[in-house]
Amino acid sequence: MLFHHVPSWVQLFFPRYVWHRSRGEKKVYLTFDDGPVPGITDFVLEELAEREMKATFFMVGENVVKHLSLAKKVRDQGHQIGNHTFNHLNGLRFSAEEYVENVEKCQSTLSHLLDLRPTLFRAPYGRMTHRQIKMVSQTYQIIMWDVLSGDYHAKQLPDRCLRKLKKYIQNGSIILFHDQAKTAGLVREVLPAFLDFLQASGYKSAVL
Repeated sequence: MLFHHVPSWVQLFFPRYVWHRSRGEKKVYLTFDDGPVPGITDFVLEELAEREMKATFFMVGENVVKHLSLAKKVRDQGHQIGNHTFNHLNGLRFSAEEYVENVEKCQSTLSHLLDLRPTLFRAPYGRMTHRQIKMVSQTYQIIMWDVLSGDYHAKQLPDRCLRKLKKYIQNGSIILFHDQAKTAGLVREVLPAFLDFLQASGYKSAVL
C-alpha cells in the first residue's frame, strides 16, 4: 500500500525528526531528494523559477561530484541544499559509525565543492537506526516529511498522485519529491499542476 501522508501519531514516536513546520502560517516546504540528476533536476528548477518558488534539495554526494555544474545551478538560484549521504545509504544495513562517516563524506563534498555547510539532513528511504539518529541529530536537524508524493511508485497514475497531494497538504507541510531518473516521468506530469494548485490556494513556498 502506498501512503501519501504520515499520521500525527506516527510522528510522535520519533521526536528527534522534523515532520513539518508551523501550522500557523500558510507556507509549504517543497523538498527534492537524490539529485542532482541532469534532465529532471533542470526541469524542476525551470518549473520553480517560472513561479518564483523556492525548494530544498537533499543531495547525494556522489551525484554532486558527477554533476557539479548542476549542483551549483541549484545553489545559485537560491534554493536550499541538504545532506542526503554520499552514497544514498540505507541506514538499516550499516553500522552507526559507517553511516555517520558517509554523512560526513557528503558534508565534506558540499563544503569543498559548493562552499556550503548544511545543517539539514534527510535519511535515504527514511531509514535509520536509533543509534544513527542519536549521532546524526547532534549535528543536523533530521528532516522528514508529512506529505509524500509517491513519485517513485512505478504503477501510480499521475491523476491519483496529484489528487492525494491536494488532499493532504496543509499549513507547514513538508512535501517529498525526488529529482532522479526513476521518478522523472511522474514528476514531469504532476509537479507543474501541483505548483499551480499551491499558488491558486494561496500557499507560499519556503526553504526549511
